[in-house]
Amino acid sequence: MIFHASEIDGVFVVEPEPIRDERGFFARVWSSDEFEARGLAANLVQLSISFNRSKHTLRGMHWQDEPHGEAKLVRCVRGSIYDVVADLRPESASFGQWRAFRLTDANRRALYVPPLVAHGFQTLADETEIAYAMSANHEPAAARGFRWDDPGFAIDWPDAPARIMSERDRTWPDLSIFAPQN
Repeated sequence: MIFHASEIDGVFVVEPEPIRDERGFFARVWSSDEFEARGLAANLVQLSISFNRSKHTLRGMHWQDEPHGEAKLVRCVRGSIYDVVADLRPESASFGQWRAFRLTDANRRALYVPPLVAHGFQTLADETEIAYAMSANHEPAAARGFRWDDPGFAIDWPDAPARIMSERDRTWPDLSIFAPQN
């Protein structure tokens, strides 16, 4: 696996290194030793999937509060997504910043998202499916979110406003207090 550090502290794009032959290829997409060697959470305890029927579905921006903070390894296994992270950690050098990544079934990349970094995505194709591996079990009481169009972050979504979104995601509060001060 190849780990590409992003501009958001602790967020990595993880790319498989296929070993190819006439049958196709084989590639590792998870190794606790390799994640641990980089100081990343290596204790994945939950695996979930998200299936999205329609292009331009938006889910996010979500995280779990401490002490239930969770690292996520997100991979698009069918279709294509515009995957967004936003740093909510006051001690981080990238606090208040966001970045986006394209994850597709064709590029087979995964995104490692550390605890207290909000995550969301918008589908770029119909019938898109995402697999999430998490370092903590889902704790509904710790679930948090901020509004997808929070002016403090000013995330540049590819199709705003999204055509399909839950009422909860549409009405999360505005967290502009996390935006960097100019």
